[in-house]
Amino acid sequence: MTTQKQSTNVLEPSKVSRADRFTSFASADFGRPQGREEEWRFTPMRRIRPLFEADAYAGAPQIDVRGPENVIVATVRREELVDPVVLAPGDYLAALAWEKFEETTEVIIPREVELDEPVYITVAAGPELKAGRIVVKAEAMSKGTVVILHNGPALFDETVEIEAGEGAQLSVVAVHEWDRDGVHASSHRVRAARNATLQHMIVTLGGDTVRINVDTDFTGPGADIRLNGLYFVDRGQHLEHRVFMYHSQPDCYSRVAYKGALQGKDARSVWIGDCLIGVDADNTDTYELNRNLILTEGAKADSVPNLEIENGEIEGAGHASATGRFDDEQLFYLMSRGVPPLEARRLVIRGFFAEILNSVGIPELQDRLISQIEQELKDYDYAPDQSADSK
Repeated sequence: MTTQKQSTNVLEPSKVSRADRFTSFASADFGRPQGREEEWRFTPMRRIRPLFEADAYAGAPQIDVRGPENVIVATVRREELVDPVVLAPGDYLAALAWEKFEETTEVIIPREVELDEPVYITVAAGPELKAGRIVVKAEAMSKGTVVILHNGPALFDETVEIEAGEGAQLSVVAVHEWDRDGVHASSHRVRAARNATLQHMIVTLGGDTVRINVDTDFTGPGADIRLNGLYFVDRGQHLEHRVFMYHSQPDCYSRVAYKGALQGKDARSVWIGDCLIGVDADNTDTYELNRNLILTEGAKADSVPNLEIENGEIEGAGHASATGRFDDEQLFYLMSRGVPPLEARRLVIRGFFAEILNSVGIPELQDRLISQIEQELKDYDYAPDQSADSK
C-alpha cells in the first residue's frame, strides 16, 4: 500500500505535555466545547451537539448480560454508587456521562476463575438521549473474555471502566453497530495491575457520528496493555477514535494498532494516538500504529500520532501512521491469475484487516465482523466508477 505523510491540514502538536492533561468528574470544570479546543477541533460539533444537552438526559439503556454461571453480574443504582473503578473523565462528554448515568452494569470475573466461554453484554440505547455505565473487572489471577455489543438507534453518552487485577488475563471487545443515524460518545478507561495482560479492541461500523476515547492506566510493573481497533467509514459518516497510553510504571509493555477503511463522499475518520512515557517508567516497550485505506474519492482520514518520552531508560518506543489507496501491485498480481477485478479488491481489503480481525480470538464474532465488512464492500463493488483507482 502506498503511504503518505500526515495530512497537511493537521496543526502542530500542542506544546502542553499530556502529563498535564486535565481530568474531572464535573462537566462544568471543562466548559461546554465550542470546537476550537485541541480536543474537539476534528469533531463535527453540529452533529454531536445533541449529546451536550445536560437537561435532556433521561432513563437508562437496556443492558443484557449472558455468560458462564461463575461470572458475577450486578446492576447498581446511582444512589448506591461507591468510588469509580478506573480513572477520572478526560473531557466534557466523559464527565457528562458520569453525571447523568442512572445505573451501572457490573461484570466481575472472580479471583483465579478461568472462563471457558465469553461473556456477552448487549447494549440497546434507544433514540432518546441517555447515559450509561458499564464496569468490567477481572480479579487477580483470573482469565476471561468480555464482548460488548452496541446496536439499534442511539443518542448515547457512555462510560466503560475496565480493570485487570494482578496477574489477570482479560480481553474486552466493544462492537458498535448503531443504526445509520446514531450519535454516540464513549469513554473507555482501562487499567492493568502488576503482571496483568489486558487486550482491548474497538470495532466501529455503524452510526452517523461516533467519538470514542480510550485512556489507560498502569498500576504495577510487568503489565501488558494492547489496544486494537477496526473501523469502516461509509459516505457521510464521522468515526473518531482517540487513544491515550500512559506509561507510569516500570517494565511494562504496550501495543496500539488501529486500521480503518473509508468509502464514499464525506466519509471521515479521525485517529489520535497519544503515548506518554513517564519519568518512573523504566524499561518501557511501546509502539502505536494507525493505517487507513481510502477506497473512493471524497473520503478523508486524519491520523495524528504523538509520542512523549520523559525517561531515557526504555526498551523501545515508536509510532507509525499511513494513509493510502489500493496497492496496484497486489491487484495486478491477483488479476493476472484470473481473479476478477472486483473480487481482487475484496481480497486486498480483507488482507488489510486480517491482522486486527485475527486478534478477536472468538470465531463466531470474527465471522460476524467479516460478514459486516463484506456487506460494506458490496456497496463499493457495485459502484466501481466511484473508486479512487478507476479515475
